[in-house]
Order: sequence, then C-alpha cells, then structure tokens
Amino acid sequence: MKRNMGSIDKVIRILVAVVFVVLFFAKVITGTLGIILLVLAAVFVLNSLISFCPIYWSFGISTAKKK
Repeated sequence: MKRNMGSIDKVIRILVAVVFVVLFFAKVITGTLGIILLVLAAVFVLNSLISFCPIYWSFGISTAKKK
C-alpha cells in the first residue's frame, strides 16, 4: 500500500474520531448511530496510522507530499 494521506488529513481524521468517541461516551449520541460512529472513528484512526485510505485509492486521490 502506498501512502495517499497527508499530515493534515491524518490530523483531521483523528480529531473527528475523538469527537465521535466523546459524544458517544457523553451519551449525546446513543443507539445504532452511536455504534456506527464508533466504528467509523476506529476506521479513521486506523487509516491515519497507516496513512492509507482505500476510498482515496479507488478515486486516484493522494494528499501525501510528493518525494
């Protein structure tokens, strides 16, 4: 897998994931929507850690800096 995510993308995804988790545990978002957002938060964090987004790859997008 080639890197296709830049630093700004990674930071934004981690911040969004943190917001989702906080909203879930503060019981602002509950039920099925809460669980879906937790799964999405986990996917965002995983994508950020490996610097690869399959959706970007399928559309040929890359926000990573060129060497």
